[in-house]
Amino acid sequence: MRDFWPAWGQEWLDLIVPLIQVVLIALTAWLLQQLARRVIRRLGEHNLPVELQNVARRISAALIYGAALLLVLERLGVSAAVLWAAFTGFAAVAAVAFFAVWSVLSNIFCTVLIFTTRPFRLYEHIEVLENGEKAGLKGKVIDINLIYTTLEEDSTSEGQPGNLLQIPNSLFFQRAVRRWRR
Repeated sequence: MRDFWPAWGQEWLDLIVPLIQVVLIALTAWLLQQLARRVIRRLGEHNLPVELQNVARRISAALIYGAALLLVLERLGVSAAVLWAAFTGFAAVAAVAFFAVWSVLSNIFCTVLIFTTRPFRLYEHIEVLENGEKAGLKGKVIDINLIYTTLEEDSTSEGQPGNLLQIPNSLFFQRAVRRWRR
C-alpha cells in the first residue's frame, strides 16, 4: 500500500498513522473508564459503600490510563524495557531515600501532633516514663522545635541551672508522659 502513495505522501503517512493510533488509544481509554464508572455505579446501587466506590474508580482510572500511557509511548517508539528500567531505578532510589529520612519525618509529624493535641505545653514540668515503676526523663519544657523538645532538668544543689535534655518528639508518642499542673 505504501507504493501507492507518492514520496511526499509517505512522509506525511509516517506522521499521521501514529498520531491517529495515539488518538484511538486515548479515546478507547476514555470509553473504558466511562464503562468502568458505570459498572462501579451499578454495583454501588447494590449496597457497595461510597468509600469503596471512590477507591474502585480511582484504581480503575489509574490502571486504564496507565496502560494507555504505556501503549502511547510504545507507539511513539519508547521501549518498554527502558521504561521498566527507569521506573525500577526511580522506585529503588525513592525507597532508600524514604528509609533514610523516616525518623526525621516521624519527628516532624509528631511535632505537628504535639502542637495540635497538646499533651504538654511550654514551661510545664513533665516526665517521660520508661515504664510504670521506673523514673524517666523529667524537667521543664523550654523549647519545642521540629525534631526535639528541650527539657531543663531541675537545678543542681550548687544553684547552677540544670542540664538540658533534647528528646526526639516521636518518643512522646512511644512512652507515657507525666505532666504536673502549674
